[in-house]
Amino acid sequence: MFNPTRDQARLFFLNSWKKYHREDPLSEAESLALQWMTRHPEYFAVFDAEPEAILAADYAVEAGQSNPFLHLSMHLAVAEQVSIDQPPGIRAAFAKLCEKMGDEHKAAHQVFECLAEQIYQQQKNGVAFSSDNYIQCILEHSGV
Repeated sequence: MFNPTRDQARLFFLNSWKKYHREDPLSEAESLALQWMTRHPEYFAVFDAEPEAILAADYAVEAGQSNPFLHLSMHLAVAEQVSIDQPPGIRAAFAKLCEKMGDEHKAAHQVFECLAEQIYQQQKNGVAFSSDNYIQCILEHSGV
């Protein structure tokens, strides 16, 4: 499994952004990343900044900062989960949530919250990640 460092993940997004603006050919992964990057204009200034500054940046929640790279990585993770239906049932649950919300982007953000809650419960209680609880959370938000 691919497990990039923080800097590698950031450079992946920054290089995808540069290639997009140069109109260079994109890999499938870069194209997917850009689908989400272009939906987040609040991060465009970050993508255009000098790579050295971005690699050194700390996005502290305590300071009220959102980490654009963590956010985009969550988008990619959910997109991958849905594309391969792993955990089983996420594709159908996500489709129901999209239908209810009328917006794939907003639905993805809701899935982030469910995923974060499951990770929190896992760490807090020292238990295995519950795919069933994760899917159930998504379904509850979709009104099922």
